[in-house]
Amino acid sequence: QVQLVESGGGLVQPGGSLRLSCAASSFTFSSYAMSWYRQAPGKKRELVATVTSAGGSTNYANSVKGRFTISRDNAKNTVYLQMNSLKPEDTAKYYCNVQIMGRAYWGQGTQVTVSS
Repeated sequence: QVQLVESGGGLVQPGGSLRLSCAASSFTFSSYAMSWYRQAPGKKRELVATVTSAGGSTNYANSVKGRFTISRDNAKNTVYLQMNSLKPEDTAKYYCNVQIMGRAYWGQGTQVTVSS
């Protein structure tokens, strides 16, 4: 069974940084693109960033470009999201995602709260 386990969330002041991690198991991690999504209360889940299977290409939502960096370590089956210059509007639950044969798999999410 595909498993995705996120960690690294927390409470941070505006302008601060956090690094999220997502540990993956039970599938061939290096064969699939990985994504981070987020969902704020009362809002739809939105795509934040995607990295290709080998890590050679990334894409970001306009709202996080220049502040967030997605990366992966295929030797550790882990994908990361480095978040800098955090803003209160980044407050959300962040989810790791992989699409395998048309099916979406999600982790349990990790809460990020940006507040002074």
